[in-house]
Formats: sequence, C-alpha cells, structure tokens
Amino acid sequence: MKFSYNPSMCPAEQYLPLAQAAEQLGFHSMAFPDSLCYPEQASANYPYNGSGSREFLKGLPFVEPMVAIPFLAAQTQRLRFNTSVYKLAVRQPLVVAKQLATLAVLCGDRLDFGVGISPWPEDFEGCQIPWEKRGQRLDDQIHIIRGLLSGEFFSYQGKQLSIDSMQLCPVPAQQPPIFIGGHSDAALKRAARLGDGWIGAGASLEEYRQLIGKLQDYRRQFERDHLPFSIQLSSADAFSSAGQAALTELGVDECHIAFRNAYDGKPDTTSVDEKISQLETFAQRFIR
Repeated sequence: MKFSYNPSMCPAEQYLPLAQAAEQLGFHSMAFPDSLCYPEQASANYPYNGSGSREFLKGLPFVEPMVAIPFLAAQTQRLRFNTSVYKLAVRQPLVVAKQLATLAVLCGDRLDFGVGISPWPEDFEGCQIPWEKRGQRLDDQIHIIRGLLSGEFFSYQGKQLSIDSMQLCPVPAQQPPIFIGGHSDAALKRAARLGDGWIGAGASLEEYRQLIGKLQDYRRQFERDHLPFSIQLSSADAFSSAGQAALTELGVDECHIAFRNAYDGKPDTTSVDEKISQLETFAQRFIR
C-alpha cells in the first residue's frame, strides 16, 4: 500500500516544509484538491461531504495545483504529486496539455493527473464555458491532451471540441497517467473507458466495495481490464492495519491520508511542527 499526504487546504506557506517532510518520511506522493472560487450564490450542492453543504469551503485556501506542484517538485527529489481532482472540464485542453508537458519535462515522471467535472454551474459561467454537455466535453479534453502529449502532429474532431493538426514541443518521454474522479455511474464508466486509474473520496468501505465492483465490471465491458489501472482513494480505514488490508483486497493501490476533516468548516490552526509530528506518527506505524 502506498500513501499520499493530503494537507487539506492548509495555509500556503506550509506546503513546502510539509512536502519535504512527507518525502523524507517515505510518503509516496502529495495530493492537491482543486477549487477555482467560492460563489456567493451557488445553484448546486457539494456532492462529497454527506450533507451537500458548501459552507465549509468558504475561506479555505485552495492553491492552484498547476502552480503549486512545480514549485514543490523543484524543491523535492522523489515525492510524486496528484491532483484530486483537477476541474478539467472548465479549462482549455491545449493550455493544460502545454502545462503538463512542461511540468513533466522539468520535473520528471512525478505526477498523477486526476481530473473531473466541477459540480457547480458557477465555475463554468466564471470560465465562460458551457455547462451543457460537460461530460462530452471532458471526454474530448482527455483525448486532446493525450494526443498533444504524444509529441506528434495531432488533430481531433470530437462531439464538443475539435482542433486542427498541431504539435507540442517539448513533451515528456512518459505521459502523466490520467485518473478519473467521481462516484457516479458516468464517472465510473469514463474511468473504465478512458482512464489510467480512478480516484474516490469520502466513501465507506462497503460503498467503495460497490463502486470498485461497478468500475471493474465496466472495464470488462469496455474490454480494457487487461490494461494497467490504478485506484487511489481517501478512506478512514487507511488508519488501521485491518482497514488497509481490506482496501488492498479491493484493489486499492494508494490511500490519500489527511489528519483533519476540512468538511467541518473549522479553521486550520495546527502548526507545521504539529503536522509533521502527525506525519511521523503515521509513517512510524505504517510506512516501511
């Protein structure tokens, strides 16, 4: 079992010492959630905290992953990074592909690119992107990013997006794997059909058992079950040996570890030294 440290939207100045400590203690990676803004008036609930309330997000310091990750990668040696998950559907795929190519070339093979769809129409409105047919748009974006990262001339005609033949330079020798986030049937099918892996968040062990069962069924239906595929998720069961064994049995490769519940809306008052102590305690118990 591998472990990814999720600092849970900590103050920005804490990321560097926490990343360096996580690397030193043997954590495999560091996880970055993504949020563009906090809409004063929102028309949809947040789907991953049980209650649907979005109030916990107000005032949380979300850093931009595509800025923070290269900053931290330049000051670490082995630590990987993952986006969990990046709201790709509201971004421009050519721009994101260029960012990924540059990051991978400069920092090496140290990124798992987790992507998904924002649950808020306001994110789409703010980015001047249509809310309608957002799933088809995400599918097209994944195809475009993969094609551009090949380094060859690439053109694409999709259901929502199209590009004429173009080429990126430089590109990495190895493309960052693309993980699909989400618990809906549409997200699970997308992960099975297009993803190199799947990212889950906040479910119980039994809920994960059902979700992963569906996911593997879909992979067989799409005849992709023979391909390499990784599962990452956050789970309270990762804090015990028995829970880790149960998650491993489900096929989980990596658990995202957080030491506070950012959903409760309480401010983060834990110091860097206290957080490093939490990392040390976990590493001494579970990381070999």
